[in-house]
Amino acid sequence: MDILYLLIPLSVALVLLVLGGLWWAVYRGQFENVEQEAERILKDG
Repeated sequence: MDILYLLIPLSVALVLLVLGGLWWAVYRGQFENVEQEAERILKDG
């Protein structure tokens, strides 16, 4: 039971970290033009 006092805050912190990283990627424009990047990889060869 004592382990829950450690695991619950750690899991909440991990979720907040993942959401913060996703927000940062969207805010910085990482997902703006995914189709062009997919085509660029195919045309490189």
